[in-house]
Parts: sequence; structure tokens; C-alpha cells
Amino acid sequence: MIDAIILACGLAAAGLLLWPRLAGARLWRATVTPLASIIGSGFLVLGPVLEHSYGLYAPLVMALLCLAAYAFGDSIRFNITRRMDGAGQRSPAEDRLETLASWSLAFAYVISVAYYLNLFGAFAVNLTPYAGDFAGRVVTTAVFGVILATGWTKGFHALERMEQVSVGIKLAIIAAMLAGLAFYFAQKLGDGGLVIDPPTLTGWPAVQLAFGLIVTVQGFETARYLGAEYDAPTRRAAMRIAQLLSTAIYLVYIGLIAYLFAPGEAQLSETAIIDMMRIVAPVLPGLLVAAALAAQFSAAVADTGGAGGLITELTRGRIPIRSAYAVLVGAGVALTWASDIFSIIAYASRAFALYYAVQAAIAVFGAQAQRSRARAAAYAGLAVLGLVMAIFGTPAE
Repeated sequence: MIDAIILACGLAAAGLLLWPRLAGARLWRATVTPLASIIGSGFLVLGPVLEHSYGLYAPLVMALLCLAAYAFGDSIRFNITRRMDGAGQRSPAEDRLETLASWSLAFAYVISVAYYLNLFGAFAVNLTPYAGDFAGRVVTTAVFGVILATGWTKGFHALERMEQVSVGIKLAIIAAMLAGLAFYFAQKLGDGGLVIDPPTLTGWPAVQLAFGLIVTVQGFETARYLGAEYDAPTRRAAMRIAQLLSTAIYLVYIGLIAYLFAPGEAQLSETAIIDMMRIVAPVLPGLLVAAALAAQFSAAVADTGGAGGLITELTRGRIPIRSAYAVLVGAGVALTWASDIFSIIAYASRAFALYYAVQAAIAVFGAQAQRSRARAAAYAGLAVLGLVMAIFGTPAE
């Protein structure tokens, strides 16, 4: 029964996403890129980590993460408007900070590719007899090799179609998973079986873990770099819609999962969501693995291309794009064998927090130029918050 409901909801979501009036709408096409990036990997790791660490307060922590992301997004949207007004409106300090932001984003992309592909490796082997850290790292290393070979030969244009298809697959499977969780939640509610867990982490360590999870709501900034395809008002609207939709999806997801599982039902790991969903419905683990493989590979390809292009642009061609790919892959393989996935998530979060801090600092100068003291003060607070996140974020344990 529940399997049929899950599959029906997934197919209905896929049909909606393929509906020509929606799929062909310019604003929706611009929205899909940041939306898919935001929820691409977060839905795989956030549920188990928040439920295990924060218990009944998991939805509140999720709401705060989304609020912080929306605030950082507001600073980037403000900067998009400033750029639209023309380069002459921006100060030299803003331009220097923009260069720093680009470097910090390229660095963040390097770590995020390792994050995506380590998740890919972990999920690829999870349902096989070879499940384990070593096998996952071997798969991750092999996929890094595939990406490097592709970047050095044909380039990533050949894989762009896969990225577009994976977005639809990912969103449809998330809809199916939410339907399964809602059905299971209703059953538990009717039986009086909802679980109210106390948090296992409190105080400053709990705050540090939240700082180390900001990458799971990252991705909205991709709208900032769609200038070749969409004008500034469209990019601002797309980013805002993507953040609001992802917030709604995440709050429903965490609001359901936080009260369904007793301590010990699923051991915290990078693939714990599979064990959790196996309890909900037999069909969900296979669907989640399919979503994970499609989503993580396409996200890794996109960020590899983005990082390579940024590095080549920032060095004015002194580092060719092939060399940039090689550096990225080398760093990613080193991270894979030197760290666990939760540590890589924290590293990526800290790198993106630094990028958001610099973007907020750029917005401070812009707000001051417009004589908006309240806005400048708010962005200054965001810049400080981003720096604190970059310094103190820690991984889940």
C-alpha cells in the first residue's frame, strides 16, 4: 500500500516537472538550478544528523539554518542589483572584495566536489556486499578519475543533459520520500507511536555543529552566476523562490523525520537515511540510491566546471583550465582518503561561510553608498556571522 502511494506521488511529481507550461517557463528554468543545488545533497544527510543530534528541536535548527541562508541570499541579491546598476556605481573596495569572493568560492567548490563524490561513493556501495568506507573511497577515487578524463578530453558539455535530467529525477524522488514519510507519520500518530527524543548535543557544541552544516542549505548563490542567460531581476526572483521552496521542503522533511525514529533504530552515518527509509517503506532505499547517484555526480560535474572556470579567469589564463581540473581532482582525492564525509561536510560549510561573509561585506559597502545605515549594519552582522561559522564550524560525530 505505502509503496504504491510513494511511487504514485513520485510519478505525479515527475509529470508536473515535465509539464510543458512549467518546464518551459523562463523563471522556473532559472529557479531549478539553485533549487536543485540547495536540496541536492542536504536531504541525504540532514535528516539523520539533525534527528540524532538535536532530537525534538531538529525542526527549529532546520528553520534557523534556512533563515541564515535566506539572509545571506539577501546580501547576494543586493549585490546583484548593485552590479546591474553598472560598474561605475561600485567602489574599488567592492571590486577587490568581489575578487576575494570569487577565490573563496573556487576554494569552496574544490571541497564541495569532494563532498558530493564521497556521498556518491558511499551510496553506490551501500546496497552491495562491499558496503564500507574503503569501498566507498575506491569508488569516489574512480569517479574523480572519470571527471578528470572527461574534463581533459571532451569537456563537460557532453554531461550537461544528464544534469538537466538528474534535477527532475531528484525532485521527483524527494516528493516520493516526503509522501512516504507523511503516510508513516500519520500511521505513527494514529497509533500513538511518535517519538520525542531529547537532544544529544547542547550548548556551544550544538551551535558549532549547526555552523558546520551550512553547506546543506548552500546552492542559492548559483543564481548569481547565471548572468549570461538571465537578467538581474530574473536571477533575484529565481534565488528567492528557490530558497523559499527549499525551506518549505526541508521544514516538512525534518518536521516529519524528527519524531519517527527511536534512538538506536539507525546508526548515524553518511548513509543512515537509507536505513531510516527502509523502516518506512521497502521501495525507498532503492529510490534514494538512484537519486543520490544522479544528484551527486551532476553536482560534482557542475562544481568542477565552475571551479575550473573561476580559477582560469582569476589567474587570467596563467593556470589553464585542464591544470585547474587536475589540481581540483588531486585535492579531492587527498580529502577523500584523509577525512571522513562528515569532516568534509564541515570543511565545505566553513569554506562557503567564508564566501558568504565576503559577499555580506561587499553588501555593507553598497548599503553605505546608498546611505542605508540599517541595511549596512545588518549586512555587517551577517559578515561577522559568516566569519564565525568559517572559524568554529565542526563536523557531526
